Amino acid sequence: MSASEQLEILEEPPFILENGVKYINPTEVKMSQFILPCHANHCGELSVGQLLKWMDTTACLSAERHAHCPCVTASMDDIDFDFEQRLSVGHVVNIKAKVNRAFNTSLEVGISITSEDPCSGRQWKVCNAFATFVAKGQGSGKVQLKAVIPRTSQEKIEYSIAAERRRMRLHHLESIKDLVSSSTIQKAEPDFDESQHVVPAEKTRVETVELVLPPHANHQRNSFGGQIMAWMESAATISARGPSQVGDRITLKAIVNNAFKESFEVGVCAEAYHQEGWDQKTHINSAFMTFVVPDKGGKLCTFPRVKPEPGDGKRRYREASARKKIRLDRKYIISCKQTEVPLSVPWDPSNQVYLSYNNVSALKILAAKQNWVLNCMQNKAKLSTLEEDHLLFFKAEMIVSVNVKQVFVLLSDMSRRHEWDTHYQRFKLIQKVDTDDVIYHVVSPSVNKASNFQDFVLLASRRVPCADGDPYLIALRSVSLPAVPPTKDLDRGEVSCAGFTLCQEGVTSTKIAYYIQTTPQVLPYITRDITGLSSDLCKIIEALNKFLEQNKDTVHMCDIG
Repeated sequence: MSASEQLEILEEPPFILENGVKYINPTEVKMSQFILPCHANHCGELSVGQLLKWMDTTACLSAERHAHCPCVTASMDDIDFDFEQRLSVGHVVNIKAKVNRAFNTSLEVGISITSEDPCSGRQWKVCNAFATFVAKGQGSGKVQLKAVIPRTSQEKIEYSIAAERRRMRLHHLESIKDLVSSSTIQKAEPDFDESQHVVPAEKTRVETVELVLPPHANHQRNSFGGQIMAWMESAATISARGPSQVGDRITLKAIVNNAFKESFEVGVCAEAYHQEGWDQKTHINSAFMTFVVPDKGGKLCTFPRVKPEPGDGKRRYREASARKKIRLDRKYIISCKQTEVPLSVPWDPSNQVYLSYNNVSALKILAAKQNWVLNCMQNKAKLSTLEEDHLLFFKAEMIVSVNVKQVFVLLSDMSRRHEWDTHYQRFKLIQKVDTDDVIYHVVSPSVNKASNFQDFVLLASRRVPCADGDPYLIALRSVSLPAVPPTKDLDRGEVSCAGFTLCQEGVTSTKIAYYIQTTPQVLPYITRDITGLSSDLCKIIEALNKFLEQNKDTVHMCDIG
């Protein structure tokens, strides 16, 4: 990486407490490691397994600072390492970990890794990761964790999105199973013939055995997750099933599940044989690792295809294809810049979880932004704007005398939005994905009467609070569906990020905040209201208040899920 390409390392501005003292997160742990030859592979570069070991150690210390009891690694989310960012002998690795959020018995720890060359002073970002730890009480009992109290703006964002990441993790295996059984993956399985260069999967099978010694164990005498990760060399998704102890034998089994054009996936399984009974084994970890091999010029090498073994081999082959599709879909969804056109992302069942995650996370990040400028007040509603990085954001706030749960149900039903919002002529339900995600086709009258009406295809994702103090959320963003293509009669518009946050204000009152990131198609609808040249928004707010009041008694508690 040249000097002009190096990434700027940004630190959050210091947060000063009321007593004038600089705030330091009590769970934050920092580790700096000098890369020595013993940490490197045969190319003189830091072993990924060693880096994972350092990451796990740092994150575990952070988790135990909050839990005040031993914690074990439950999982680590996918980690993307950029092979172009070389971490060589003589470089310094800086790891920072802090607890983002605590749930009942588990915690999410955010990990950020940077590196520096002490000779040149060059610094660059390596990667970010999220690890989940489970607090262990005495014996086999679990611990009820205290809540994390975020203070800085960044901590509040991570705290809020942690709940959405947890939801995504819980749905991950279900997404894999659904995709494997779909026709998309079934059709992707090739027919092998004798003329092709094919490697039988059984020839890639490797099995090693490691003896757990005291240096491999933590203070609980269990082999810690980082050591298992290091033995497995690299991890994409790791799920720890049970502890291994000093004296156990760890068997590592690896096999190439599938090979793609310029990458291949290796599945690794770790099993422990305990001293008490060598004929009994415990599943410890599973990992799926994706490898690429650059040549001397930095170009990725290509690989022959892998012919799976019958039975489980074919299952692993299909699951590897499913994981690759999910990774690519998620990478595209999350990496799309707000200024890119088109903003809408194709929707299909394989990326449903990640589109929903991105939809809600984007709204949470927008709601956490500061420095809003109050433009005007209309009928007790505040209208504010925010300009940031050449983008314009809009916020409308109001308080209604209706219970927050009733407001949530009424606003979640987008098919009724035209009853109070004149910006929309019709919200037609296209697909009910599940209880939380629905896709609508929306038609809006044009601001310019000489122009065509506009239409939008919107994914509406709703969320109930994960804990006390969290808001109810209804997030909106554009998606594309083959069943609803653009037409000549309507101008297709796009929404990047929009939605409602609903907070309880007393027993019978709700604070409603509506956010939207403006796009060329959305901007004409709100500019006249922001500048005070129109009272349309004032009328919409009055109509919304009236709509909620008239329909609140029609809401049943069973509608809230």
